[in-house]
Amino acid sequence: MCRHIAYLGGPVSPRELLVHPPHGLYRQAWAPRVQQYGTVNVDGFGLGWYADGDEVPARYRRAGPIWADETFADLARVVRTRALLAAVRSATEGCAAGESAAAPFAADRWLFSHNGAVTGWPGKLDPLAALLPPAELLDLEARTDSALLWALTLHRLRAGAGLGEALAGTVADVAAHTTGRLNLLLTDGTAIAATTWGDTLHHRTLPGLGTVVASEPYDDAPGWTPVPDGSLLLVDSRGVTTGRIPGRD
Repeated sequence: MCRHIAYLGGPVSPRELLVHPPHGLYRQAWAPRVQQYGTVNVDGFGLGWYADGDEVPARYRRAGPIWADETFADLARVVRTRALLAAVRSATEGCAAGESAAAPFAADRWLFSHNGAVTGWPGKLDPLAALLPPAELLDLEARTDSALLWALTLHRLRAGAGLGEALAGTVADVAAHTTGRLNLLLTDGTAIAATTWGDTLHHRTLPGLGTVVASEPYDDAPGWTPVPDGSLLLVDSRGVTTGRIPGRD
């Protein structure tokens, strides 16, 4: 399993959202509070963020624990961004190790993360992989279920689907072939989409600043709202909306 977080709003440093909170993503790498599968998230981490005036996100990923990387501490302190997506990884058996397997995955203006695992990987997803053009399969960043989920989502995005439509479509297709935990997180720097399918997700609006979407709350302050299982969550300039993903009981 993994833990992930996305933010959209006024300028902040990643340190304010990931490191400073008492139970932020930095601490969730070794002491998550509501993680249902796995106990630590030490198999890599990543941060993606958007600079003003540039729709293509920057990305920093490493294969080791987030707390062991001194460069990340400096980066998180000096960067300012209006949108970010970050994750810490607990590797799934049968999936590749290394920096390339750590979220966020990126292409064009999008950042993507998967918190979960696909049952029967890789064989159960062969029918879906076969639908992708060979060039897109060759572009997979890593041999992992998350990378293939990203390829399926990206294919939809490049075909013109919106963020929520792309995530919901990927979840529905995978669920038609196998079971698994499919909490997906996606942003283009102007909006956030997320699914809950087998694990936890919460959101919180920070007054005068913006909205956070996270696997688990990073503090005990009021305002955190749990997202029901089987939901699609959307965050944009109009606020936060949630709806059901078809096929989830």
